[in-house]
Amino acid sequence: MSVVEIHRGASPVILAFPHTGTEVPSDIAARLNAEGAKLRDTDWHIHRLYAGLLPDATTVRATFHRYVIDANRDPSGVSLYPGQNTTGLVPTTDFDNQPIWTAGAEPTAADVAERLARFHRPYHAALEAEIERVTALHGIAVVYDCHSIRSRCPFLFDGVLPDFNIGTDNGRTCAPEIERAVADICANAEGYTSVLNGRFRGGWTTRHYGRPETGVHAIQMELAQITHLATEALPFDLDPDRASRLRPVLADILTAIAEIATALPKGTRP
Repeated sequence: MSVVEIHRGASPVILAFPHTGTEVPSDIAARLNAEGAKLRDTDWHIHRLYAGLLPDATTVRATFHRYVIDANRDPSGVSLYPGQNTTGLVPTTDFDNQPIWTAGAEPTAADVAERLARFHRPYHAALEAEIERVTALHGIAVVYDCHSIRSRCPFLFDGVLPDFNIGTDNGRTCAPEIERAVADICANAEGYTSVLNGRFRGGWTTRHYGRPETGVHAIQMELAQITHLATEALPFDLDPDRASRLRPVLADILTAIAEIATALPKGTRP
């Protein structure tokens, strides 16, 4: 299997999709239990939702499932949200805290090391290469990290998640102009709710690559799945009406980011 799919564009915007992949190699799939095999925690249809919204954007998409290894976690295994419930680099449970591996077949430290080399590093090598290429073209690059999650996950958060969850690690990962524009578009989108740096402040991708002083900006968008799925349960089908209502808002966000990027000061790459 190809670990990563890349579409190269000439825009300063790069769309990253670390969690839409559903490929699980047979040697790993054989160790999942019945619950794990359902792959519930996929970012279902997100790459389809964004398709064509910014035609000249670069896209970098992991094809492997996050249960294999999570491409949006620190490779060291350090938690992104200390003190809060979360899932790890190679998850042992799903978002409902249910075990996903057959008893006795849970991933070992050797498995984690092998999957880092086999999946995590190649994905990020590809993303890094596109950041370098786009920065060489424009003097700037904006990584827009695309995510989704069920609006209700009691193990991870209380209550109902807002529709748009914008993460910039409290303003550290992108220029304030980008943060403000995205927050304003979401706040003014009729019929939707939004939050800036709420439960999700940006995963490892956003925090690792977002270095505005170098010309690389990053922002994460975590969409509540109710905004575009027919139901937040199996079979997790895309709802065409909800998607068609949401896509123009996402297009406005990406267009605004691309326009702002052309006017931002160019960074100094190390």
